Amino acid sequence: MKWRGAARLLGESRAQATVEMAVVTPVLMVLALIVYNVMLFSSAVARFDRVAPDIVLAQAVSPVGSEGADAGSVAAGEVASQLEDAMAGYDVEIEVSCESASGGDGTSLLSMVGSLHTYRCVMRMRPWPTGVSIAGVSLGAPAFLTHERPVTIDPWRPGVIV
Repeated sequence: MKWRGAARLLGESRAQATVEMAVVTPVLMVLALIVYNVMLFSSAVARFDRVAPDIVLAQAVSPVGSEGADAGSVAAGEVASQLEDAMAGYDVEIEVSCESASGGDGTSLLSMVGSLHTYRCVMRMRPWPTGVSIAGVSLGAPAFLTHERPVTIDPWRPGVIV
């Protein structure tokens, strides 16, 4: 009789470990996905921060094509396309906007003098998994991870980031 009670207790402790593992496994999988997404995003941010100033210096100091008020938008488009090429290994969206420090309307005599230009390079990344659906329930992160890198250049001193 002693052995039956001991066998019953031993069987219950084995089943307890199975139940604990069944409860903990989904939590560990979610934590592993979070760590994977954070590491992938930090790697993309490191590359983005490294290449964005170089691309802005190479493409935006003297934009090809137009001059005047439209030059900033042309340069921003060229910077965005070059950044997309540089970030080819990552699933990111790139947006670039140009702001001039002159603050004028573009009709004064001082608007002809080049002022500081700030290019705001924004990288958006959607965490993985994005479009997983299990039994009609969509799983995945609804938000984007966003990183912004402003780069201010002086058109009179090429190669200088302010």
